Amino acid sequence: MNLLDLHNLSQKRLRALQSSGIHRPSDLLNFFPRTYIDKSNIQPIRYLAGITEPVTVVGKVIAVDVSGYGHKKRLEVVIQDKTASLKAVYFKGWKYFINQFKKGTWVALYGTAKKYGRFMSMAHPEVDQLGEPDEINKLDTLIPIYPSNKYFSKAYISNKLIEGWIKQILSVMKMTEFLPEQMLKKHHFPERDSAYRLIHTPPDRKKANSALERFKFEEFFLFELSMAKVKQTRFQRAAGIVMEPGHFTKSFFNDVLPFSLTQGQKHALNDIKTDLKSAHQMNRLIQGDVGAGKTVVAIGAMLMALDNGYQAAMMAPTEILAEQHYHTIKEYLEPLGIQFRLITGGQSSKLRQDILTDIEGGSCQIAVGTHAIFQETVKFNELGLVIIDEQHRFGVKQRNEILLKGDHPHLLVMSATPIPRSLAMTIYSDLDISMIKDMPAGRKPIKTAVRSDKERENVYKFVEQSVKNGDQIYVIFPLVEESEVMDLKDATMGFEKLKRRFPDISIDLLHGRMKSEEKETVMERFVEGNTKILVSTTVIEVGVDVPNASIMIIEHAERFGLSQLHQLRGRIGRGNKQSYCILMPGQKLSRPGRYRLKKLVETSDGFEIAEADLKLRGPGDFLGTKQSGLPEFKHADIIEDRLLLEQAKNDAWQIIKTDPDLTSAHLENLKQVFEPYFTEKAEFFGVG
Repeated sequence: MNLLDLHNLSQKRLRALQSSGIHRPSDLLNFFPRTYIDKSNIQPIRYLAGITEPVTVVGKVIAVDVSGYGHKKRLEVVIQDKTASLKAVYFKGWKYFINQFKKGTWVALYGTAKKYGRFMSMAHPEVDQLGEPDEINKLDTLIPIYPSNKYFSKAYISNKLIEGWIKQILSVMKMTEFLPEQMLKKHHFPERDSAYRLIHTPPDRKKANSALERFKFEEFFLFELSMAKVKQTRFQRAAGIVMEPGHFTKSFFNDVLPFSLTQGQKHALNDIKTDLKSAHQMNRLIQGDVGAGKTVVAIGAMLMALDNGYQAAMMAPTEILAEQHYHTIKEYLEPLGIQFRLITGGQSSKLRQDILTDIEGGSCQIAVGTHAIFQETVKFNELGLVIIDEQHRFGVKQRNEILLKGDHPHLLVMSATPIPRSLAMTIYSDLDISMIKDMPAGRKPIKTAVRSDKERENVYKFVEQSVKNGDQIYVIFPLVEESEVMDLKDATMGFEKLKRRFPDISIDLLHGRMKSEEKETVMERFVEGNTKILVSTTVIEVGVDVPNASIMIIEHAERFGLSQLHQLRGRIGRGNKQSYCILMPGQKLSRPGRYRLKKLVETSDGFEIAEADLKLRGPGDFLGTKQSGLPEFKHADIIEDRLLLEQAKNDAWQIIKTDPDLTSAHLENLKQVFEPYFTEKAEFFGVG
């Protein structure tokens, strides 16, 4: 069967279906209802006044008229039962609906009734034709309501037409089951063919929900099976790089590091040590809140590589973060006589060539940089370890590309953006995860407060006193220059105002449009304490570490996401002083904006904040629009269906663990479905 076999399918309707992504009958079967209408609630027309929920009424058509002119033209249909009459009004697509009504016939209408003048009315009710009034007993209790769009409206594709097409397809097609029988029994799922019938022609809501659960699970299961396959392939690929801690590692932790490791840092380093001692590639994520000490763990991993004669490379998503890592590593490791170089996009050709020669020749032991570090022109002498910071900016594909650099180096990725468990089970399914939940000793919780524009002068007096006490201050703005579209205080104008307000205090400006040398100069002045107030955009969101900065003022704080506000706040509180974050919203504060600021005041737990932010914004916005590491699911939701996701992950990984090539007889159908699925998404998984 193909789409052309469908009844009442004109070329216009065919184009509308294709524009909506429906090219095959199976696509229509996967076009699930967005809700269901319950027709069991039949009411006499006389008693509809005061009923606010949708109801069903049954009556004889006594009038069919078209009223109004031009775009205000509408269809008005009057029906009558034994108690009273009701008017049904159709504005859009009235030419289609006029054919649904004939004077003297009986119909069932479903919708919300309201009183207009002397008539009870329903706007755009669902309609079913009845031969006689007792035929109401033959109506399906639940009527599926399908999503509509502009293509359907223009082609007069009604809900009833879609319902009819799907029933036609179900009458001739049988869907093959591919989930193993034991899995269906374990989760009490209906078989695939039954599930489609229960979704589109459900006897009750419970059966419809059971079928939907099965399809959500199916989506999660195929994805998790793919991630398990990717990880299994990596695990089977022997790295040939076995590492043990040696002179550099022991010297650093025993003699150089000026503080003791937290329990979280120790556990993470032990996980890394175990991975590096195995004969397989390490693929590990170190996840910890802002200031949890992930960089020290990364340095420990790099030193293990150096102890065994290998080079290490560290990649960051921005130049300013790469420069910060470079300076931190230099500060820690210079006493050990280690050689390192920084690679960014804006370097002169002469300097770049000098760096490339050092890396290829092996005299550079640690290379730090942006994505430029993995361009084809960069050739390593003996690359043994790759570290990626701010992992959420890179997807599965990028991870696989890096793992193929050199002779299959070990991979360690880090994220200071707390990722909720449901999200980690998708974008990080191919990685082993180590968590650092504790904070270094001596850190005081940051005090956070919301202050209105009326309180600005009090805030500024607090700033003046703090500078006298030796503190440094960040003032964060959402934009670089004034926007005519958005009424936001921009960084450049704010910088000028602050200079006028504090003429005796050294103030500097930092933003992403500045050249890397300018940014570096500005940051050096701030780090050295010469600049007391740094006006900045979100370029300081990650990585920049100034222990003496103990106050942050965030202008138009409501414009930032929760996780972003938490990241910004994490730039202070790095020393032993009490730190303060002051959130200054604009004049009009929306309910979501108020919630975000309240949440930030209430807690400093990054994981709790991330969960709240994920629920507010959804996974796409949480990680950045169309982030390359984020899978898209048609029916399932990784937030609402996270328990189902966990079940699917456990089942998928168990199958790959016991039968990675799906060769067992009971997995034959699964293999036939999985292989084209995996091939189609090969680029996403980085295996194409």
